[in-house]
Amino acid sequence: MRPILVTGGTGQVGTALRQLGPRFGIEIVAPGREMLDLASPASIEAAVARRDWHAVVNCAAYTAVDKAESEPDAAHAVNAVAPELLATATAGRGIRLLHVSTDYVFDGSKSRFYTEDDPVAPLGVYGASKEAGERGVRAGNPDHVILRTAWVVSPWGHNFVKTMLRLGAERASLRVVDDQRGCPTSATDIAEALLTIATEEGPAGTWHFVNAGEASWCELARFVFDRAGMDVAVEPITTDQYPTPARRPANSRLATDKLQRTFGIRPRPWQDAVGEVVDTLMGA
Repeated sequence: MRPILVTGGTGQVGTALRQLGPRFGIEIVAPGREMLDLASPASIEAAVARRDWHAVVNCAAYTAVDKAESEPDAAHAVNAVAPELLATATAGRGIRLLHVSTDYVFDGSKSRFYTEDDPVAPLGVYGASKEAGERGVRAGNPDHVILRTAWVVSPWGHNFVKTMLRLGAERASLRVVDDQRGCPTSATDIAEALLTIATEEGPAGTWHFVNAGEASWCELARFVFDRAGMDVAVEPITTDQYPTPARRPANSRLATDKLQRTFGIRPRPWQDAVGEVVDTLMGA
């Protein structure tokens, strides 16, 4: 198979893609900014034209949710403008574009799991910039796959599991939000889904991928400490008791039925996925 170009190769999903590529027999090329500058249309065009890519996977994103409220231009440049440029460049060469998006395109007011057909209504700058990126991808390249995910964790980068383990090593008790619910999801599992989709001749469109099941942040924290064998008391609090610059969706649960029907990908329980991450971190 021809190589796959990955943007955001040092992030959680990008790192997982680089690690999984050999297992799939795929050469993963994840250039640094000196070879692929997402702020430069010319750089994007040159990178896409450099080789005969099987697909391009866009994992790059401005993910500082709170910081985005005071840096809307920066968030928009990475999350909205760059994906549209990638879509135009890949469409011009007949290359499929896989684009990673987020639960933050929804406002979290739905009482059930969100499906791909639910109306988007982002609450803040980050979500709005990612939703704009989705629109840019759809408009720029008919041969696209948008994969929304949520609550990503891994042994790499910055994420909730790593934060809990760090804080738990410093404190005997923590207060954690209990009225936001979502689907904790392994970056490795997301990467595996992306590679499975990239290697199949499936349709274009938008899908959701998260690990199976649901939890609150408080429940997730307790699971992490239990798995790690750490004696840390976790006190449940409300979102109002932990104010942040950006509003979070109260419901970030994403339905994966469409993904299972289309690609036969059946996400494993989040407990198995997160447990694997905790085991890796504690072993290290």
